[in-house]
Amino acid sequence: MKATFLRMAAVFVLGLIAGGAWAAATGSAQSWAWADRAAQSPEMASALRIFLSLTALSFIPAVLICMTCFVRIVVVLSMLRHAIGLMESPPNIVIITMALFLTLFSMQPVLERVSADAVQPLLNGRMRVAAAAERGAAPIKEFMVRQTREQDLGLMIELAGAERPQSLADVRLQHLIPAFMLSELRTAFQIGFIIFLPFLLIDLIVASVLMALGMMMVPPSTVSVPMKLLLFVLIDGWNIVTRSLLGTIH
Repeated sequence: MKATFLRMAAVFVLGLIAGGAWAAATGSAQSWAWADRAAQSPEMASALRIFLSLTALSFIPAVLICMTCFVRIVVVLSMLRHAIGLMESPPNIVIITMALFLTLFSMQPVLERVSADAVQPLLNGRMRVAAAAERGAAPIKEFMVRQTREQDLGLMIELAGAERPQSLADVRLQHLIPAFMLSELRTAFQIGFIIFLPFLLIDLIVASVLMALGMMMVPPSTVSVPMKLLLFVLIDGWNIVTRSLLGTIH
């Protein structure tokens, strides 16, 4: 229970850490200096902590979408639903919730590092806000760089007219985040294409059989959808998709 709470706390403060890293990368060090001075005052410490926590809430959706594997998972699950031929089942809320918890599961090592290196020292008063933002952003940046193709990062740096980074510390979040999302979309579409192939084969076989039997007035989806559902259940499709999807995240 305690470990679950720590992970959820890390997710809660993740927006603050990422926002701090973005602010540091864009040159707003004066804002963090003001926050550090305010944190030294006992009267302001409690109010400042509440303010920063509420501010972090506004960053969480953007951080969840832009800096985790959430995009890859939710796109693949949506394409799986369309490949089977079901337009509204599972519902969007089910897909999003499943993608959310699979994201938390796959990001657990990164979140634990953020919690240990930045969140806990910040909450315990052993580290200032600017230092916590820098240390908390490091594991996230490492994860994003591992998942980002060099071509996509090079594209964003070229479009920005910036110099090519020589090390991980030189990679700016302004360039890394869109490159990371492009790479995630590309990976999701590759996985989705592989998922579509067996279901497309079933559609072709059913359409050919119906045509051979002269049942041209029967929509192929009327027969193919139950067959695809039966096949998906028999091969334990959810287990296979989840295993394969999480196996691509390293």
